[in-house]
Amino acid sequence: MLELRRVSKSFRGLRAVEEVSFDVAEGSITALIGPNGAGKTTIFNMIAGVFPPDAGEILFTGRPIQGLRPDQICAAGIGRTFQIVKPFAGLSVLDNVMVGALLRERRSASARRVALDVLERLHLAAKRDLPAASLTLPDRKRLEVARALATRPRLLLLDEVMAGLRPVECDQMVEVFRALNHNEGLTILLIEHVMRAVMALAGHIVVLHHGSLIARGAPQAIVRDPAVLECYLGEETEV
Repeated sequence: MLELRRVSKSFRGLRAVEEVSFDVAEGSITALIGPNGAGKTTIFNMIAGVFPPDAGEILFTGRPIQGLRPDQICAAGIGRTFQIVKPFAGLSVLDNVMVGALLRERRSASARRVALDVLERLHLAAKRDLPAASLTLPDRKRLEVARALATRPRLLLLDEVMAGLRPVECDQMVEVFRALNHNEGLTILLIEHVMRAVMALAGHIVVLHHGSLIARGAPQAIVRDPAVLECYLGEETEV
């Protein structure tokens, strides 16, 4: 579904991403991991259209998308969350999700139905009338996911949605994403430091270090890879 071909990006001479290539199969859950500053969010921003790569290609369902605007990429079927959650604080939880639903729904009544369905799946329906500013961090993270899901993506990019959650809250989020993947066929690419969640969800892992791809493969192989152990696992990872 998604393919990166030798993608690179620099900022003021600093090479943030260096000729990274990997693909995400349709219907899969793939994790993108690595130390802070490895280039993970830069890759998400290039996929989502925040800025174009300096070199290389990004293909979604076989078509190049580099250079498209974020709204065009969202309309093509890629939804994303952000590492720092920023809901529309003055709007209700329901209205926040309706904003996402209005990408594809032309009437507010149908957008409301879509939003309510998404909130139900994310266990936020009881809080639909509360102002978003009143939510706890775990619920704000759920709301962030709900807004993205309301756009009805084929590919969902999750940027550290488990960070700051307690183990039981993390496990609840894992079950939500597993259900979305298994029951609805949603393809997921996630950035995550919580290896508890990565190992529970991902069928394939891509590892970055200093902007370069150093390993990729099945979780069981990645956690034994000497290069990954040296630069990342056991140092900054929450298990």
